[in-house]
Amino acid sequence: MDIKINDRALDVSLDNENTLGEVLAGLEQWLGNMGHRISSISIDGEQTSASMIESIFSREIDKIQCVDIQTNAIAELMAASLLNLLEDIREFEKIDFKDKQEFFNNWTGSATAQFISAEIFDLYAFCVNTFSNGNMTGETLISVTEEILREVNEPVKELTNLEPILKDTCERLENLPLDIQTGKDARAAQSIQIFSAVTEKIIRLYRQLNMQGYLSTDEQSEELLETQITNFSGVLKELLEAYEKNDSVLVGDLTEYEASPKLKDLFYAILGNVKDKDSG
Repeated sequence: MDIKINDRALDVSLDNENTLGEVLAGLEQWLGNMGHRISSISIDGEQTSASMIESIFSREIDKIQCVDIQTNAIAELMAASLLNLLEDIREFEKIDFKDKQEFFNNWTGSATAQFISAEIFDLYAFCVNTFSNGNMTGETLISVTEEILREVNEPVKELTNLEPILKDTCERLENLPLDIQTGKDARAAQSIQIFSAVTEKIIRLYRQLNMQGYLSTDEQSEELLETQITNFSGVLKELLEAYEKNDSVLVGDLTEYEASPKLKDLFYAILGNVKDKDSG
């Protein structure tokens, strides 16, 4: 069986796969890692439809001559969905209160909502809050959506622009024990909130850079980056446990001596791994 992806022949050896479903499962995962999603499938010149999925998955590959697969870049789909969301928010802001519930019900079934729910779940939760008349305003949701759209469209620029904010955040983390000791509880809580927001943004940017092919595939660079991610994840777990136990002393020690330096290490490891994706 020959396989084409976006009209280009795929050089692949099928050893253990017996059905088309088994082949497509492996391809979907591989394409996902490359930042793509299957948009259409043609079998021996016949275009498949959603109603045919169950039957085509069970087809044996030795009875198929050629499978043509078309894909879309996930980043492009994400950008389009975010632009659609911005229009949805503006429409929501204009309608009467009595019509907002119907808007929300219709929106949850839309392609935009389904994509955002699958790919950017935190943003989806914000959308549900706003569209169901929660405490997040449409203006705030627009601001959040526009920020994520910038991360999708210009991830390298967004990462670079984050550097001064990162330095300020790490300085606040280093001063957190003193804030706790001197009763500056509001500032200490704000520092944790800022740390959380910056961490989430770095993780989102890492995902975009990796998905869009901006990160180096050099084995040594990848290993270093994976080590930084593992180390930082461990600190986050310890910090969360200390925070849940209301152990202010341990929270202060972790933020000053662990979270701050490891957040810097992670940021600069990602920044140092960024390459010109067009150069290969």
